[in-house]
Amino acid sequence: MSNLPTRMSKPARVTCPTCGKENDFFDPPTGPFCCARCKLVDLGKWFNEDYRISEPLRPEHFVEFESAEGDDLDQPPAGH
Repeated sequence: MSNLPTRMSKPARVTCPTCGKENDFFDPPTGPFCCARCKLVDLGKWFNEDYRISEPLRPEHFVEFESAEGDDLDQPPAGH
């Protein structure tokens, strides 16, 4: 049996990536988007190549994180 909690005590509040409205990250069926429309708008931007990955990740992209420790790994480096 797992020691992981079955429920989060407090929902993760985020802003919708499309319109900026605050909502719960895990809110079904559209989370992290606030509604189906915003979810489809975002998908359309990917299809139109408004969003794109600029270059493939290479091992040297990760060098600065090899010795990193702690909970701040999800935060951008200072000055970015």
